[in-house]
Amino acid sequence: MKPLKISYLFIGVVTLLIALTLWPMLHWRSSDSSQVQEIQARGVLNVGTLNVTPYYYKSSDGTRGLDYELVKLFAEYLGVKLNIEAQHNITTLFPELDGRKADILAAGLIYNPERMKDYNTGPAYYSVSQQLVYHQSTPKPSSLDNIKGQLTVVTGSASISTLQQLKKSKYPELNWNASSTSSSTELLRQVADGKLDYTIADSVTIAIVQRVYPNLAVAFDVTEEEPVMWYVKNSEDNSLNAAMLDFFNQVVEDGTLANLEEKYLGHVGEFNYVDTKTFLNAIDDVLPNLRPYFEKHVTKIDWKLAAAIAYQESHWDPLATSATGVRGVMMLTRNTAESLGVTDRLDPEQSIKGGITYLEQLIEKIPGTIPEDDRIWFALAAYNMGYAHMLDARSLTAQQGENPDSWADVKKRLPMLSQKQYYARTQYGYARGHQAYQFVENIRRYRISLAGYLQEKEHQMSQTLLEAAKEAKINASSPAVKPNQLVVRN
Repeated sequence: MKPLKISYLFIGVVTLLIALTLWPMLHWRSSDSSQVQEIQARGVLNVGTLNVTPYYYKSSDGTRGLDYELVKLFAEYLGVKLNIEAQHNITTLFPELDGRKADILAAGLIYNPERMKDYNTGPAYYSVSQQLVYHQSTPKPSSLDNIKGQLTVVTGSASISTLQQLKKSKYPELNWNASSTSSSTELLRQVADGKLDYTIADSVTIAIVQRVYPNLAVAFDVTEEEPVMWYVKNSEDNSLNAAMLDFFNQVVEDGTLANLEEKYLGHVGEFNYVDTKTFLNAIDDVLPNLRPYFEKHVTKIDWKLAAAIAYQESHWDPLATSATGVRGVMMLTRNTAESLGVTDRLDPEQSIKGGITYLEQLIEKIPGTIPEDDRIWFALAAYNMGYAHMLDARSLTAQQGENPDSWADVKKRLPMLSQKQYYARTQYGYARGHQAYQFVENIRRYRISLAGYLQEKEHQMSQTLLEAAKEAKINASSPAVKPNQLVVRN
């Protein structure tokens, strides 16, 4: 698929239009702003969302997600606590606003003109396109008028409005089914499993689900880039909209929004079917033998991240050896291994323990000004090309007027370390910065695939057990009839 685009120019234009509309309300703090005052009086901001990566999800590190972190910051901005309720799909989400159970909906929702009859929006904070998805093994459709099969989309989604407009203006024979019980992620799974022919979803959701279901393929963009926004209930009082506008202006100016988008979206745009398929097969065939070592020796990082690093280094091959002499699962140099007490680099447990120890030592060295969530990426860059060259990348970032503590800014400078016009201005000179950049980005993608794949396997197992329990309950409640028992009915 094409790389994910964050269209800041488009977002800026939409935000400006909202600002002009809300200009009389911008000084919401000093006005009789009933919506905001009501939230502050109760001390809680109620937010509805969808339990979907990357917007809101549970992980071993706790609650995560782009929208989760943004609404948490917005609640702090208002001086209240956050109460967030996750719904299964969009059909149960908007009734939360209608019933006043939610003040805001924050769930990666695309701007939809049809919704504006009853709802209002905050500023756009990134953009996506709607894409048609099919199974990799079937013929690729070139347009909506030559799809061979059934198209199914989520009831109430922006895709419905898009399809209605296209049917009216361009494809009069276009038909589709609408599912009120499934989420967009579930429909994508069904396409991957061959149970559905086609669905339409946003480019971010597709890119993430492809990490677990590589059989999903994008046929074409159904729409151009569209803004993603928070939704609120229509009201004559626009104080909440004005507060959102002020909040987003702040997080754009201080770099918070760019950092969060880098954290959750910055590495999801590239997809390689063969590489992803090979990795998922290795999770089943190779990882079970190594997993206990990863789980045993991590102290500061998640074991799945350590496993992703090892796969990037050696494809989990304990006997891997490079032309430069690095060896083993974690591809340690002889000097590094000796400094870590590793006596046999080809011993998988020793290699994994040594590599994790070395990485965690690097994390400790990372400057304290760098945010906690970004420290691991700086450490991985240092792991690949050397700590000194990572410092050079930070220095080059500062020279160019960007933030040397932001991974989103620094990673753009890594490839420059191999270009003389730039590395000539650094202390330690030439480095294979592009390789370090790709190293970190690959690891981030492998971690997404690993975490998602293991979660899917757990889900499938729990579903199997649930079905077995239901069947056992039905059998237990059915009257037992012996084979030769005579049944007399009067």
